[in-house]
Amino acid sequence: MNSEFYDLTALDLQGKEVKMDKFTGKTVLVVNTASNCGFTPQFEGLEKLYKKYQDKGLVILGFPCNQFANQEPGDERSIAEGCVVNYGVTFPMFSKVEVNGKGAHPIFKFLKNELPGLLGKKIKWNFTKFLIDSTGRPVKRFSPTTKPEKIEKHLLDRLKN
Repeated sequence: MNSEFYDLTALDLQGKEVKMDKFTGKTVLVVNTASNCGFTPQFEGLEKLYKKYQDKGLVILGFPCNQFANQEPGDERSIAEGCVVNYGVTFPMFSKVEVNGKGAHPIFKFLKNELPGLLGKKIKWNFTKFLIDSTGRPVKRFSPTTKPEKIEKHLLDRLKN
């Protein structure tokens, strides 16, 4: 079991610390999100995946980020309201983080190190997605343009029947 992911923590939108080991045994999709991005409608597809597969062990973790063209300017409260009101998001959302640079959140440092992308160990834009298997091992990285429904086939062989 790769425990490195499970050793990490993040603050939820209410400012409460959440240990990633809470998701041990689950298939996890980590997404850096933004409320004012061209890809923001992906919240709808992500929520559909979550609703469809949460009983089979899928959890989606949303991490708002304002590092790309100031597309997440709001505070945690406005982020929460926007996700719920506009897209009906019920999967866990976390406090705003940085995903690149010195201030990058440890979860994103870990994921970028394990699964570098086209720009190496950087995230290109909002809605980059990382798939982590039920042992905590990052297994696949998806670009911002990859729609949630295209990820479904990668989930099926990792989820409980």
